[in-house]
Amino acid sequence: MRWGELLFVAGQLPIEQGRIRYAGRVGGELSLEEGYAAARLCALNGLSILKAEAGSLERVARIVRLGGFVASADGFTDQAKVVNGASELFAGVLGPRGVHARLAVGVSQLPLGAAVELEIIAALS
Repeated sequence: MRWGELLFVAGQLPIEQGRIRYAGRVGGELSLEEGYAAARLCALNGLSILKAEAGSLERVARIVRLGGFVASADGFTDQAKVVNGASELFAGVLGPRGVHARLAVGVSQLPLGAAVELEIIAALS
């Protein structure tokens, strides 16, 4: 959804070729490294939407906020390290424009059994 110069992208799952690539709970069925990769894949999917909606990633003035939800096993507390997979990708692709405010929340379950779900708010130029 676009509101003025803000673009809201919600519900980004680790989907690859139409299927959930990383399913399960991080710290349980999945390792921290797999959770990181899941967040990175979610971010790639989000970037593709930003590019399609903005016409070019050059029009993305800033990733303003990133919300990361991590399906977490009991006792798993490294959600921030998982969401780093997305944060580091945005900074790598967009440079300073990819640095953002964020949250990383552990949840018991996500849609389609996904390990990670992201929401992105971007400002366009």
